[in-house]
Amino acid sequence: MSADNLNAIFAALADPTRRAILARLSKGDSTVTELAEPFSMSMPAITKHLKVLESAGLISRGRDAQRRPCHFEANPLQEASGWIEQYRQLWEQQLDQLETYLQVLQSQTPT
Repeated sequence: MSADNLNAIFAALADPTRRAILARLSKGDSTVTELAEPFSMSMPAITKHLKVLESAGLISRGRDAQRRPCHFEANPLQEASGWIEQYRQLWEQQLDQLETYLQVLQSQTPT
């Protein structure tokens, strides 16, 4: 995964409205109008959020007669998760080292 793709994914996820849109789409495809319903913002504002999500590869838009449903795309999240996983492993190793150090300290402390 390129740094630009990863940056676009994390930038898209940084906004709570976009995260809410993704949560809604994870339950099934929706139209722009359906996605806009729970938000008190204009349709152009919702469309801008969708464009950010689409450029990050997190959603795609299809065509179904008169409807243009939006569809959740999971692959970019899997790639971002893989990047985060590297650091989770590092954090766990550091915590394991801290635990070992604390056990050594406790064993050296007279009771």
